[in-house]
Amino acid sequence: MHPRHSPQETYRRVDFDARVAGADPRQLVALCYEQLIAALGSAIYAATSGDNALKSASLTRALAALTALQLGISPDQALAPPLTRLYTAARRELLDSAVTFDAVRIGKVRDDFRDISAALIAGQDR
Repeated sequence: MHPRHSPQETYRRVDFDARVAGADPRQLVALCYEQLIAALGSAIYAATSGDNALKSASLTRALAALTALQLGISPDQALAPPLTRLYTAARRELLDSAVTFDAVRIGKVRDDFRDISAALIAGQDR
């Protein structure tokens, strides 16, 4: 038997798959940031509303986005060391929040990635 997904989750997955299929490397990075930011927002919402299943699923989705970002780091690039440190620290925060959720800390991580995403988008527009 297949697990049941909400219509919103099904749409999100189809949209995500379509965007991944047509993306270049920079767009994939931007998509990973978008997914990470959305998942962190969803985890914060879920925690405040007492929905532990959604909180867990959101943290898992955020970790998957972080993993994709980490795997995409090219070690020969100048930004590789700081990106590795950033992603490792974010992963640590997410894993710590799986045990004891701290919406303020997760919100700060989300804000950091929002800032980076905005800078990435601004750089692509040039």
